[in-house]
Amino acid sequence: MKHQSLNYGHAKFQKRLRPVNGIQMYYEIHGAGRPLVLIHGGGSTISTSFGRILPLLAKKYQVIAMELQAHGHTSDRDAPESFAQDADDVAELLRQLNISEADILGFSNGGQTAMQLAMSHPQKVRKLIVASAFYNRDGTPEGFWEGMQNATFDDMPQVYKDAFLRIKNDPAALLNMFRKDCQRMQNFTGWSDDDLKSIQAPTLLISGDHDVVSPEHSAEMFRLIPHCRLAILPGGHGTYLGELATLTDGKWNQDYALPLIEQFLDAS
Repeated sequence: MKHQSLNYGHAKFQKRLRPVNGIQMYYEIHGAGRPLVLIHGGGSTISTSFGRILPLLAKKYQVIAMELQAHGHTSDRDAPESFAQDADDVAELLRQLNISEADILGFSNGGQTAMQLAMSHPQKVRKLIVASAFYNRDGTPEGFWEGMQNATFDDMPQVYKDAFLRIKNDPAALLNMFRKDCQRMQNFTGWSDDDLKSIQAPTLLISGDHDVVSPEHSAEMFRLIPHCRLAILPGGHGTYLGELATLTDGKWNQDYALPLIEQFLDAS
């Protein structure tokens, strides 16, 4: 599939599919400058996680956003989803794009993928931003894991279902993605303290004060990652990024995370 230039709000961007580790992986490239990779959350697409903030980031950076296994435009493989596989897929896509090193911003499950990328492919990560993600099962509110174990398709936010079906009008593929996302989290055991201590990239942790990850857990991660900064902002799970499922009437009024992200990425 050749590159295509399309309209994205007021900007132009390129979109493409590439064969990556046995799947056809969809990605978009916006803007110019130092590479910044965006990794979406579970059940999401590029648009639902980053549709509000992406055009603003693309004014300063070359933004590379992809959709992971079974999500959005990207095909599935005959294997479960895992953060290790997702990290390998992102690294392979960057290799094919001749990007030797990039800044990485991962939200929610994308934050877990970003941490795994920093651990298993450290040479690919210049700076790391982990948004609203936890590193072990202790970082979530009471009842979270019981709810995940008993999750049903009705629990999936409607905005995620609508976004998927606009891309791929295949209810069976949507249900498959939901089940694989649930299985990935049900099987999640987390990383050790030593795993986090091994992350050498300068890191910014961001979470909301009413997030899925608790402020106390974010502070614990901050103390473990060697070169780390921490920001806890007002709001819920990704509200500060404009994550679609958290917005009221689709309006994003908390764009103060943007200068925080830019200042971190641009600091020497």
